[in-house]
Amino acid sequence: MNKNISINQDLLDDIKGIINNARQNALRSVDFCRVQMYWNIGKRIFEEEQNGKERADYGTYLLKNLARKIEPEYGSGFSIRQLERSRQFYRTYPIASALRTQLNWNQYKQLISISDPDKREYYELESVNNNWTARETERQINSQLYERLLLSNDKESVLAVARKQRIPQTPQEIIKEPMILEFLGLERKAEYYEKDLESAIISHITDFLLEIGNGFSFVARQKRILLEDDEFFIDLVFYNRLLRCFVIIELKNDKLTHQDLGQLQMYVNYYDRCVKLPDEHPTIGILLGTSKNDTVVKMTLPEDNKTILANEYQLYLPTKTQLIKEINNVISQMNNSNT
Repeated sequence: MNKNISINQDLLDDIKGIINNARQNALRSVDFCRVQMYWNIGKRIFEEEQNGKERADYGTYLLKNLARKIEPEYGSGFSIRQLERSRQFYRTYPIASALRTQLNWNQYKQLISISDPDKREYYELESVNNNWTARETERQINSQLYERLLLSNDKESVLAVARKQRIPQTPQEIIKEPMILEFLGLERKAEYYEKDLESAIISHITDFLLEIGNGFSFVARQKRILLEDDEFFIDLVFYNRLLRCFVIIELKNDKLTHQDLGQLQMYVNYYDRCVKLPDEHPTIGILLGTSKNDTVVKMTLPEDNKTILANEYQLYLPTKTQLIKEINNVISQMNNSNT
């Protein structure tokens, strides 16, 4: 009997898939058991505190003494800080059945640090909807994703999309401004070439797709189009399954100009007239630059423009103070325009 029987590739792939799925399910099961453990610890601590509520400092002494007894035997996962988190976890999520099996303890630690319940719900839902890892959840919180979406959307519509109560209808509901591209790892220098930015994006395409919004898939880089004898190259082409349209992105390493907008409009027109199918929605064009003149953008584009976005990007995570300042500036501008 021939011992070197060739293995059918489909069979091999199926077996590998079964093994990998089982391993992933086992890890998720362990992660959720950890979540339940900390929730039950928090519940028990909270109940004990209520029994000693006549003493204001009872909770502090309780946690210190518990940590002193438990940590030497079970390790740093049961330090006083972790016990405090467990208590806070239970108080934030008092119903055990409401805990989400898709989230691990590291994600819940980040969520319970958010005091705003709407903001916390948004990150909780989006972490589940997009299958974010703990690192991705942390990055989105640190980059103030929720606040950036609120710059061009009302809170109710942002939460409705996260709750899957409605499908996004406009690019503003998905695409953030500014875009935070710190994951590209570009050096802090005054000048770099647009091709460097493009290459860095392609090298970090998964992170870039996560940053630009939900529902994106990569289509092409330096897409060549020929208009009679003239040759043009589109920087990046994506498709968004939620908006059901192509999305063209042009990159600039300096301030955006009206010429840049005109070129992008030409690319959008080409895709609308020559590429998109009749049942697909109009192509969206996004011009990314380090800065822009809003008045120039407004005067260059038609008053009823819905498909061209001129957005800024930042190569480094802004501080919370910087983002709050930016949000307050936008709110102030909106209030002035309404008076």
